[in-house]
Amino acid sequence: MNRVNQSTVVKEAINSFLDKGITDKQVIYTKVVDELGVPRPTVRRVARELRNELLLKIKILQSETQTTFSPHIKQ
Repeated sequence: MNRVNQSTVVKEAINSFLDKGITDKQVIYTKVVDELGVPRPTVRRVARELRNELLLKIKILQSETQTTFSPHIKQ
């Protein structure tokens, strides 16, 4: 399994455990390691990538919408 595919599978597993209501990250890491057989440092690296992606999405959704429009000019 290449790194991109492995990251995708690990992210899906992490999201699955979060969706099931598991909130302890050490428990999540252990379950992902046990379920997928990937090294714990890999799970931590992918979890960091996932967290950064989610924070970026949150930042985008929280930002003020800047509407750019030009007022109608009456002639």
